[in-house]
Formats: sequence, C-alpha cells, structure tokens
Amino acid sequence: MSAIRAEDIDEGRRDFLAWRDAAKQAAIQTPDTADRLGVNPETPRRRLAMAVRYSLHLLEIKAPGLGVEVRVAPWGAVKILDGPASDPHNLTPPDTIELDPDVWLRLAAGVTVWSEEREAGRITAIGERDDLSELLPLV
Repeated sequence: MSAIRAEDIDEGRRDFLAWRDAAKQAAIQTPDTADRLGVNPETPRRRLAMAVRYSLHLLEIKAPGLGVEVRVAPWGAVKILDGPASDPHNLTPPDTIELDPDVWLRLAAGVTVWSEEREAGRITAIGERDDLSELLPLV
C-alpha cells in the first residue's frame, strides 16, 4: 500500500519540492554540518505530512520490495527492497528503519547524508539492511 493516495500526489510533490527548496536555502546559509542537522523549515502540518508521504512514495518507486520497512511517524511507512518479507504473525520485516519527519525530509532532499544523521543518533535501524545511503537523495 502506498504512503500517499493517488489523488494527493500532485499536492505531495508541490509540498515536498517547496520544503526541499526552503531547506536547501537554509542549508546554504548554515554550511556547518551541525547547523545543517537542524534545518527544518517552518511548514504547516498538512504540508509537512504531504511532503513526507510523497517522498516515501518516491522511495517505494525507486526500491520496490517487501524486505525493509521505512517508518516516518506519524505520517507514513513503506516497505522497500527485496529480501525476506514480514513474519505472517508480526507483519514487520526483519529490517526496520525509523526516522523523524525532519530527518527523513533532509535525507530525501539531499540537505544531509545518511552518515551525518546516523552519527548524530537520529536514525533508528534494526537489521542487516540498515543503510539507505545508496537510495538517497530522492531528487
């Protein structure tokens, strides 16, 4: 199941690109890594939710599969990459990655990179495939 409804894709694209542009502008003004890790443009809740859902949709298209679950609470989760699927009793794949919305959007937009966010302790990942750096940024 997709993280975004088909009828919301255009809105999600608009909101994600607007967030990305604002974040990149803020990142230019704060070239220090520690400062970039704090980039989080003020965004109305609905627009932030749509940006997250659209970017998860892009990830799902880029890396289809059922082996890794990527969760960005409270707005979405997708399963990606080939590999062992969910335990039928649990429904959670053996590899799970959880990120806050601001962390996820910075990574998806290319404001920060996986290693920076991971070293800062902002990524929770369980399993062998706990690194999405090869798939990011999305745009």
